[in-house]
Amino acid sequence: MTSLRVLPLIALLMAVPLDPVAAQEETPQAFFEDFDTLSPNVWRVSDGWSNGRWQNCTWSNQNVTIENGIVTLWVTQASDTSTHDYRCGEIQTHRRFGHGTFEVRMRTGRGSGLNAAFFTYIGPVHNAPHDEIDVEILTKDTSRVSFNTYVSGEPHGGGTTLVPGGTETDFVHYAFEWSPDRIRWFVNGTSVHETRGPLPSNLQKIWLSYWSTATLTAWMGRFDTGALPARLEVDWVGYTPLDDRCLFPASITCAAR
Repeated sequence: MTSLRVLPLIALLMAVPLDPVAAQEETPQAFFEDFDTLSPNVWRVSDGWSNGRWQNCTWSNQNVTIENGIVTLWVTQASDTSTHDYRCGEIQTHRRFGHGTFEVRMRTGRGSGLNAAFFTYIGPVHNAPHDEIDVEILTKDTSRVSFNTYVSGEPHGGGTTLVPGGTETDFVHYAFEWSPDRIRWFVNGTSVHETRGPLPSNLQKIWLSYWSTATLTAWMGRFDTGALPARLEVDWVGYTPLDDRCLFPASITCAAR
């Protein structure tokens, strides 16, 4: 995520350890989720833990809701006696994905001290090196989106760009294309950032999360409880293997580039 982030283990105290799988060891298969349902065979909902002391919320399955083809991840005040005073929402795929194009259509809320993220990750909790590719909106400033990669736990190739109209008014289409020699990020079909290395080399899961902090104020801003309940709405998520094109109509791979 960004070099100021203290999240080399983001999301990562929760997944069941699995055998490592290097990128390109599996035949990639296309994936598209329109969230008519949230199948437990496809998605794992994080529940009952937090990632570290920087996070002031506990992942809760109550903070993941689905209605009218939209999955919503919430940051809310906790109403029980959980470890933290706040609850947050996260989902992750069971499957792992390699080179290809990863896409999401989502809309954030607004609030300081909050992080809305679409990313891929694999790491030590899966018995693998920490590799990661990020799309993050720090919702203290909904005019921008941030990009980054992690390779064996080290950040590389980060950047930010403006989002026309902002991230909270309308749904925005974010994408990144991961190939052997570069990663390119897109906003509403326009290429906005690129890195050529070092690059991740391991198959990764797809994650969506919305969480809060009371300590990473220099990066995410001072936590604003007045913004709660805050939500991240996700319309759909898709993955297209590197050598395929236009497997769903909204994909950026449908346009020649």
